[in-house]
Amino acid sequence: MTSLSAGHRVRTSFECSSCGAPHPSWVGRCGTCGDWNALVEVPVARSGSASGSGAVLEVGKAQPMSALSPDESSVVPTGIAEVDRAFGGGLVPGSVTLLGGEPGVGKSTLTLQLAAARVRAGGRVLLVSAEESAAQVRLRAERLGAVYDGLWLADDTSIEAIVSHLDELRPDLLIVDSVQTVHLVAEGGAPGSISQVRASAQRLVSEAKTRSLATVLIGHLTKDGSLAGPKTLEHVVDTVAELAGDRHQALRMLRIVKHRFGPTDEIGLFSMDADGLQSVADPSRLFLADRATDVPGSVVVPALEGHRPLLLEVQALVVRSSTPHPRRSPQGLDGRRLALLLAVLERRVGIDLSALDVYATVVGGAQATEPAADLPLALAVVSAVVGRPLGSDTVALAEVGLGGELRQVTSTGRRLSEAVRLGFHRAVVPASTQDPPEGIELVRASTLAEAVASVGLLSVGGAC
Repeated sequence: MTSLSAGHRVRTSFECSSCGAPHPSWVGRCGTCGDWNALVEVPVARSGSASGSGAVLEVGKAQPMSALSPDESSVVPTGIAEVDRAFGGGLVPGSVTLLGGEPGVGKSTLTLQLAAARVRAGGRVLLVSAEESAAQVRLRAERLGAVYDGLWLADDTSIEAIVSHLDELRPDLLIVDSVQTVHLVAEGGAPGSISQVRASAQRLVSEAKTRSLATVLIGHLTKDGSLAGPKTLEHVVDTVAELAGDRHQALRMLRIVKHRFGPTDEIGLFSMDADGLQSVADPSRLFLADRATDVPGSVVVPALEGHRPLLLEVQALVVRSSTPHPRRSPQGLDGRRLALLLAVLERRVGIDLSALDVYATVVGGAQATEPAADLPLALAVVSAVVGRPLGSDTVALAEVGLGGELRQVTSTGRRLSEAVRLGFHRAVVPASTQDPPEGIELVRASTLAEAVASVGLLSVGGAC
């Protein structure tokens, strides 16, 4: 498609503002992500022909893998224990990290604390605040105790100005808050547009690699929870991290979605207080601190977040329904999994839940969506129905199949060791589970009905 601009023909195409997918012409609905009225017109760069441009193509030399030396860049600790845990030791010089999260979850707070920790270690940091004024950032820095001479603040929004600051200051760490609000003047277009976000990110990545500069970019989330901007934004960076948590709860989790320098199966845990985000060394005690013992409908599950076992309390409450369609209300749990387990309880255990509203939650704002939470959730529901507690020193973990059978989950030994450390002495597990660590007794069961009977909630095949 072409359009007239100042007497010249300018080639244009269309891109989806949600996912960045290109389209040759405008259509009402994006064929890639399905969003309606999301296509925007963008200019197409005109490329010269091979014969008339006079450009010389430089071709690199291919080398055998054995002749290449490994990357010698070392990980630099950030000074924040849980960040170092999640990132496999710290940030790598020249790496670019994209940090996403819901508004108000603490992204700016965490990056300001990262900057302060780097300065205390003798480094120099440039913090670019393209969303907040310098005065606002200064107030937050005073509250967090992050006012240092080695921490430089700029509120510019153009990439050209940021590069100029890099030339002048030569920092060890660059933080941009956020990548959706900065723009490349030479690119044209409004900040936050697909083309601007892509061009700005690519320029910042290029500067980070050239200068061996560790860079952290803060990214916005869309209404469906994905990072705003084109999908190429996640591809050009080295690490994609997500800071998650309920803004009404103190707990925050730093999850690594993509990491070119290490594994993605570790998390960092923080508690938000007046002094910022504080590393949580013993999260299991935090989750179980206010637990009421010997209450029907409460079961503890040794969950696994990355390599770290966490003891979480799963609670269930059942009440008589006042509507023809009883409610199924999960929080921190998979709603489809809850419906499946209720069907298994009715069919395989004989518990009639057709006239009962079922409420289930994971205490503390945490989430337990892995298969290991199947058995604890089912036992919590049965305990709530019959009004009998499971026992304050008992944990449970197993996946429940549609036939009512119990299946093993990964890292059972590590989970049970964490339960022993916190004073639990009994665990309901599948019959095929290997010998437990010292200090805990296993209650083995082959089916969900056997598990319910073995803890004294119902007799085998008993109905409610």
